[in-house]
Amino acid sequence: MEKEMSFLDHLEELRWHLVRSTICILIVAVILFVFQKTVYNEFLLAHLNPNFLTYKWFCEVFTQLGMDSDFCNLTFNAKLQSLSPTNQLMNAMWSSFILGFIISFPYVIFEMMKFITPGLTSSEQKKSRGFIIISTLLLILGLTFSFYVIVPMSVYFFYNYQITETIVNNFQFDSYITLITNTLLGISLVFELPLVVYFLTKFGLITPDFLKKYRKHALVLVLIVSAIITPPDIASQVIVAIPVLILYEVSIIVSRFLVKKQNKV
Repeated sequence: MEKEMSFLDHLEELRWHLVRSTICILIVAVILFVFQKTVYNEFLLAHLNPNFLTYKWFCEVFTQLGMDSDFCNLTFNAKLQSLSPTNQLMNAMWSSFILGFIISFPYVIFEMMKFITPGLTSSEQKKSRGFIIISTLLLILGLTFSFYVIVPMSVYFFYNYQITETIVNNFQFDSYITLITNTLLGISLVFELPLVVYFLTKFGLITPDFLKKYRKHALVLVLIVSAIITPPDIASQVIVAIPVLILYEVSIIVSRFLVKKQNKV
């Protein structure tokens, strides 16, 4: 018979799960740092290319609708300013860490599930792999949505926003990269909402009735979050808000399904 673990034993086990997760993140971050030139040119700075896929797609859509669009004649000042001797080095390290966390997120979830599963039933333990797969798919979906939709719209908006011709947009390198990485990380984590709701429902912290009751409040919160992580224009906020609201409705369904399943037991 397996010996019951004490509270300190659980803390020790959690510590090792966190240590292994951190090591994985650091390994991926180091690899990204080694190939930093490729990471920046092909990923973080990709949206400064006027031929980026999203810009071409918007151009084709507006052209087919018989409308003129700036997306067909984009020009970006691809030169970004680095105003500190250590600016590029520190930014490369921090960006590598953030991207390392995003890439390593499925493994982090795997380690967390290994910590949680001993307290679950045998049937729930068998389904733990499904949570890892779903979490990974949601992460990829969020990362793809932010990279091909939100980030291009943000870059387009800020490069074209100008109060007067007297003011010239000449952005700082670290501010631009921070905008990209924060958007990628923020949107990717937001897409994990259904799984978060599942576990909150599992532990009795929320119910589907609670989610339905505060649906309007959630709408306001989503719009506020959308305003923070997107350019300050209605179109961008709506584009972000729509999938998040869909995820919220999916979360209600997930919560309702889990509650019904628990009531049958």
